[in-house]
Amino acid sequence: MKTLKSVLDRLYAEYDFAARMLFDPIEFPHRYTDPADIEVTGFISCCLAYGKVELFKPVLESIFDRMSRKEKSPRDFLLRFDAGKQRDLFAGVQYRFNRNGDILSLFHVLHRLLSRHGSLEAVFMKHYSKSDSTVGGGLTGLVEEALSIDTSPVYGENRKPYGFLQFFPSPGRGSACKRMNLFLRWMVRDRDIDFGIWKGVSKNKLVIPLDTHIARIAKCLGFTKRSSQDWKTAVEITDALKQFDPGDPLKYDFALCHQGISKVCTGVRCAECRLFGRKRKEREDRSYRTG
Repeated sequence: MKTLKSVLDRLYAEYDFAARMLFDPIEFPHRYTDPADIEVTGFISCCLAYGKVELFKPVLESIFDRMSRKEKSPRDFLLRFDAGKQRDLFAGVQYRFNRNGDILSLFHVLHRLLSRHGSLEAVFMKHYSKSDSTVGGGLTGLVEEALSIDTSPVYGENRKPYGFLQFFPSPGRGSACKRMNLFLRWMVRDRDIDFGIWKGVSKNKLVIPLDTHIARIAKCLGFTKRSSQDWKTAVEITDALKQFDPGDPLKYDFALCHQGISKVCTGVRCAECRLFGRKRKEREDRSYRTG
């Protein structure tokens, strides 16, 4: 366990945050200084942050550019958003599963949430308790409130097509909620490239943004035996990382995720592992294991 911790700490210490930010959706909220703008641009960026960065980044560029034509502040734009009057402003904007109407509905929902509560943080905190073991309760409540909003101003009737629902995964339905957990990491962690603008949530309540890269590495290192990439697996992996840093387990997200993307860990030919320099059996015998 000590050896594994030293490797993870080294990967974290050597991580080039400034360089990586140019290949990460967090680049967009970093263009703003007002916490209210950081919050909404962060949420929108995370909603569309799936697939290849070179594909979703131009879509986000287009969205924030079109917003800026009306308002310098993205939050002010959303507070004044009118789906009927501003439909043409976003004509043609879509991305993979998300049709143009789905993206307009996302803006409409954010408009209603901000108008009612002032911020997304306020909605989250309504449902979050300091006694909670994770951010799951707050996230579930935020998603439920978002999905309760009437989408008729966009679709002509109150419906929730797949491309819209894809923006709002929920722990209550078992989803790993990768993009929502990424958003919460940005808002809550106050180190490295994260913003730390939500002060009422502890860093050790965050859950790792689970994707195929994290899942592969975590299983290889013995952090989980689960095959499903769901909320339970994400929590289990996070709990394993708390053994190395109880107060800030998601600091290792950078090393694990991006080392996976760069193929340092491929899940094959473990005897040649570049992370540990020893055979898989030795790693299995010595590394931390759950269950």
